[in-house]
Amino acid sequence: MSAPVSTVEDAIQAALATVNDPEIRRPITELGMVRSATIGASGVVRVELLLTVAGCPLKDKLRTDITTALAAVPGVTGVEIDFGVMTPEQRQSLQSQLRGGGATEEPVIPFAQPGSRTRVYAVASGKGGVGKSSVTVNLAAALAARGLSVGVVDADIYGHSVPRMLGTEARPTRVEDMIMPPQSHGVKVISIGMFTSGNAAVVWRGPMLHRALQQFLADVYWGDLDVLLLDLPPGTGDVAISLAQLLPNSEILIVTTPQTAAAEVAERAGAIALQTHQRVVGVIENMSWLELPDGSRMEIFGSGGGTAVAESLSRTIGAQVPLLGQIPLDTRVREAGDAGNPIVLAEPESPAAKALGTIADRLALRRESLLGKPLGLKPAGR
Repeated sequence: MSAPVSTVEDAIQAALATVNDPEIRRPITELGMVRSATIGASGVVRVELLLTVAGCPLKDKLRTDITTALAAVPGVTGVEIDFGVMTPEQRQSLQSQLRGGGATEEPVIPFAQPGSRTRVYAVASGKGGVGKSSVTVNLAAALAARGLSVGVVDADIYGHSVPRMLGTEARPTRVEDMIMPPQSHGVKVISIGMFTSGNAAVVWRGPMLHRALQQFLADVYWGDLDVLLLDLPPGTGDVAISLAQLLPNSEILIVTTPQTAAAEVAERAGAIALQTHQRVVGVIENMSWLELPDGSRMEIFGSGGGTAVAESLSRTIGAQVPLLGQIPLDTRVREAGDAGNPIVLAEPESPAAKALGTIADRLALRRESLLGKPLGLKPAGR
């Protein structure tokens, strides 16, 4: 049982400790952002708050949250907030604190470390146009709605579309060498589209793609994620190879449509796991059928593609690759994506949303791998 708050000053500090920085998601008191907090004879609390950067995009959010928290303290009649900015030394200290106190020349990728408990799913497809990005953002939103901490890396550098589909127009905030990712629908997201002007094309070769992916994974402050999803570009090119190098423990989700041509190409995308030594978690068949008003189904793109890919990859890899689910074709998926409100949130009772939710449940409940983890066993004595 916690000790009782003895003074109004203690109550003010306790209230401030309930306010989280909107980007870092940790208490402002813990991050050293509260320079001072005093209460006058009239009951007005004056707070001096240090922002990480002068143009903090969530300044108004902080003002509202602090005012609300302090207004609930008995004896407080008003709140005044003076905003300042951290010095370079204070920002450096914050960066070191967030990275665990380590000061290395080259930031490490936390998800590649032996003790990481983050499940990393690379969402891949053999060809474009199969709805891979729609599947990624809906799975991310569904997992976040289930209470998991979720991040998305828009690794499709040339065809980045995740920010629009998640409805975020915010730019990342930089704290020294760290990047604070914007959040939408409870999902942290980073994309090259956040660093380009307008709808400018990205014309990069392999080494630049590798470096961009490395920065997204190492320089971005993700916090403690349960799940990280990466929306890969179609095919088996540079980014897929870089991912295997940077995150060898990542697992692959294959997205295909039912048609034979798409299924054959998807098999090649999944077969790369043999060369990169990654695990294929399963296959997702998108646009499986169109439900007609009379309740019948029109298989616009044929049928059986997802099952064929799962069976073929199972034979090729030598391990069971399940068909995780079939998502019906629904114009509301496209409409929700264009509006930045994934269908699993906008129309949760729609057939497509239910299918995506079932897949999310399977991914959320999948048992953690014991590969590379000590089991604590000792040899029996003789």
